[in-house]
Amino acid sequence: MSREELSRKRLVDKIGLKYSQILPSLDERGRREWAATEAMALGHGGITIVHEASALSMPTIRSGIAELMERNGGAIESPRRVRRPGAGRPSKLAEDPELLGALESLVEPGTRGDPQSPLRWTTKSVRVLANELGAAGHSVSFRSVSTLLKQLGYSLQGNAKTIEGAQHPDRNAQFLYIAKQSKRHIKAAQPALSVDTKKKELVGAFKNSGQEYRPKGEPEKVKTHDFKGELGRVAPYGVYDIADNDAWVNVGISADTAEFAVQSIRRWWQTSGKARYGSAREIFITADCGGSNGYRSRLWKLELQGLSDELGRSISVSHFPPGTSKWNRIEHRLFSFITMNWRGKPLYDYRTVIELIGATKTEQGLEVRCELDTNTYEKGRKVTDEEMESINLHPHKFHGEWNYTIKPRE
Repeated sequence: MSREELSRKRLVDKIGLKYSQILPSLDERGRREWAATEAMALGHGGITIVHEASALSMPTIRSGIAELMERNGGAIESPRRVRRPGAGRPSKLAEDPELLGALESLVEPGTRGDPQSPLRWTTKSVRVLANELGAAGHSVSFRSVSTLLKQLGYSLQGNAKTIEGAQHPDRNAQFLYIAKQSKRHIKAAQPALSVDTKKKELVGAFKNSGQEYRPKGEPEKVKTHDFKGELGRVAPYGVYDIADNDAWVNVGISADTAEFAVQSIRRWWQTSGKARYGSAREIFITADCGGSNGYRSRLWKLELQGLSDELGRSISVSHFPPGTSKWNRIEHRLFSFITMNWRGKPLYDYRTVIELIGATKTEQGLEVRCELDTNTYEKGRKVTDEEMESINLHPHKFHGEWNYTIKPRE
């Protein structure tokens, strides 16, 4: 090797070493401009030497030189680009204009594509979509599918519980009627109650949704399967005092029946209501339209009649229209906070249930009293026509099936 060739080799190695050291901090444009600067500094033959040292193509180095010369000549390049305009791999849509339509027809076959689409009953992951597009002649990666879905305005979505079914034409009017009745009774210092049964809960070492703080790596250990255990389920029936933001919860261990519902109201009166509303001549109750306190339940009305006779007070009831149980105040004034208070805590036994419900409080001053009801309530109890006729029932003028007053019998 001649002295000239040896000198050239050393120069290539030196530039190559510099390039390898600075390469991690350079983007595509930085590499191009660095190579251009080195080539221009070397003068004649510099492009070839830098090409050998860095493996960058000579057209790339020439492009870098042109960019530097253009900038030094006063041209303004804004915004700063990593690649020159038009450079880079062509987009999938440029290569395959029909790709977007094919993808959308797979994602929503019922409305935008073929109802017999092979993916109509298939989980539509980006990989499945990419495979199906490939089978249809559209070569695309799952990452590109993800990008295209975003362009189409799609994102991962869960189900949203918003469909309430057919709305009764007097739904809003009933809401207004309930509000008016509540205000009237509260103004007259008479109890206005919101009642309902909370979702039944398994008692035992079962998982309870939610999380709570524990030492790292020491989660509460519970059973792997949620089969009903020895203690069965509990049915917390809530009685919420709308005016006083106060609640009574009767935790039943038997069936959730109308008899149980009225017994819960009776226990509220005995423990809280009588002391607070002893002079009241009427009790106003808002309830859902179904369940143990539903407006069609004969037993509910018969049991309320017994309570009315016992207390010597009229009991007025207004039911929320079908499909609107979430508007019942007890749902978001009491039950939601009970759920928050025992999240992540297994309900090991009845005492745990009682303590957690009783400890429920809010910043607005909610107070909750709670007791266990060990009575047995018979399911499927029938009410005869004679018993129904004995009820001192007075339907209101507005939707008497939803709004009625039961007065004490003489």
